[in-house]
Amino acid sequence: MQLVIYLGLVHHAEQTLAESFRVVGHGHADQPDVQLICEQLAALSDDHVRRLTPVVDRYGEQHSGADVEEPERLHADGLAEVRQGPVGLLRDLQDLHVLGTLVQTTWTVVHQAAQGLRDAELIGAARHCSAETSRQLAWLNTRMKAAAPQALIVAGRD
Repeated sequence: MQLVIYLGLVHHAEQTLAESFRVVGHGHADQPDVQLICEQLAALSDDHVRRLTPVVDRYGEQHSGADVEEPERLHADGLAEVRQGPVGLLRDLQDLHVLGTLVQTTWTVVHQAAQGLRDAELIGAARHCSAETSRQLAWLNTRMKAAAPQALIVAGRD
C-alpha cells in the first residue's frame, strides 16, 4: 500500500512546519504578535503529529528507499534561521506559507485515501488536521497582507 509514503510525508512535513514556526517566532520576537502566534501555530502542528502517531503505528510510514523517490524530492528543509527587517519578515512568512501549503495538500491526499479505506480514525485525523492547517495558512496570509505595505513601500525610504 502506497499510503505509507504520504503518511511519512505528512509526518515529516508537520514536524518541519512546527520547527519552522518556532524559528520565525523567535527570530522576529520584536514583533510580539508574530512570536506569540507562531508558537501557537507550532503547537497545532505538534498536535497533528500526535494525532498521526496511532495511524503511523498501524500502517507504518516510508520516507525513502529504492521504491520511493518522491518524498525525498518533495522534502522541505524548513527554516533554520530568519531574515532581518520588514522584508525579511515578509519572506519568512511566505516560506512558512509554502510549507503550510505542502502540509495542506498532503492532508488532502491522505484524507482521500482514508475515505477509500473507510478508516474512520484516519478520516477524523485528516479532517481535523486539514482544517487547522487552513487556519495556519489563513493567519499567514493575513499577516503577509499586513506586513507588505510596511515592508515594500515604507521601509527603506529615507
